Amino acid sequence: MRVLIINTSERIGGAAVASYRLMEALKSNGIKAKMLVRDKQTEQITVACLPRTWKNKFHFVWERGVIWMHNHFSKQNLFAVSLADSGTDITCLSEFKEADVIHLAWINQGMLSLQDIKKILLSGKPVVWTMHDMWPCTGICHHARECTNYQKECHNCPFLYNGGGAHDLSYKTFTKKKKIYHNANITFVACSKWLASLAKQSALLADHKVMDIPNPINIHTFCPDNERGARDRCHLPQDKKLILFGSVKITDKRKGIDYLIEACQQLVKNYPGIENNVEIVVFGNNSDQLKDLVPFPVRSLDFVSSEPKLAEVYNAVDVYVTPSLEENLPNMIMESLACGTPCVGFRIGGIPEMIDHLQNGYVAEYKSSEDLAKGIYWCLNEADPKILKENCVRKVLSNYSEGTVAQQYIHIYNQITGNYA
Repeated sequence: MRVLIINTSERIGGAAVASYRLMEALKSNGIKAKMLVRDKQTEQITVACLPRTWKNKFHFVWERGVIWMHNHFSKQNLFAVSLADSGTDITCLSEFKEADVIHLAWINQGMLSLQDIKKILLSGKPVVWTMHDMWPCTGICHHARECTNYQKECHNCPFLYNGGGAHDLSYKTFTKKKKIYHNANITFVACSKWLASLAKQSALLADHKVMDIPNPINIHTFCPDNERGARDRCHLPQDKKLILFGSVKITDKRKGIDYLIEACQQLVKNYPGIENNVEIVVFGNNSDQLKDLVPFPVRSLDFVSSEPKLAEVYNAVDVYVTPSLEENLPNMIMESLACGTPCVGFRIGGIPEMIDHLQNGYVAEYKSSEDLAKGIYWCLNEADPKILKENCVRKVLSNYSEGTVAQQYIHIYNQITGNYA
């Protein structure tokens, strides 16, 4: 069986990493899987790239320009929404023609337009669509937050200037999606139970099957290793408790940097002397900016793109903290757990599905810096490190290993292609 996974990027972004890992998992389990991307970062021969033309870059600029103008030339929410009104027709490509199953992933920012998706569906090839955020089941937003309009019909979008209107961009895009999805052969897959529950409430997916399958991880790359050796290789101190925080852009407010700063201040206030024993390890763009904002020494690492190197970082620290305010099924939590490192995060999105409270980490109440601080302290000083590590690894082996996830997708592929009833 030949499967073509379509994603905007090959390796940049959580959806890209997850899609690449899924391709590798499928290949390891007997499926001839390929990726088709707009932005290619490696020389991997099973990843095809769209023809490099000025049009492909123009699609991205055009869409952002339309959103920018509709928001009265404000950059606010510029990347919180996508219109999919411009993209590339891939049905004429050999990779598409050879595939038995078309597997859509994150296809925004100029990769595919809604018209391109319609052409894919009209080709008659069965389609699986892995939802890495809410966009496939809303009008234009990637995370609806408190808005529930998508459950009936999108309009008056809170991400548009002055709340949009009755027939705003969200309404128009929602209506287009509804027509395209009608009677279409699409199986929607959410990466978390949380996202699946929201998708099932969407009027767009009322007549479609929605399943939940987590992202996979290579348990041979991300696995427990000797802490002292990992710290030596990462040039980190042996005599400190180390807290890890990372993001593509750590100053992104959605990643909750303000709550991490407040939690660190709470730790110093509630546990005098802790500042002498704890340091923070940070990787991501703008990581140096954290140094003057927290009461702990900060060690900034260069951007880590190598997965073996990334695994070393997880093995070198005592806890990974993600104060993110919007998440589906974060790859970084999965990576940390696979290395036996406990995690602390807010009760949001798919995080409570990954972190078993007081078992392999701590699930803090949403937007509570005080509870986030309690979770960090519990992982560093109160929990049994050996039991924590065992629980972390067991969680990943049972739920997120490549073989486990691949087999679930293969079962879907077999059903929709008629390989078995």
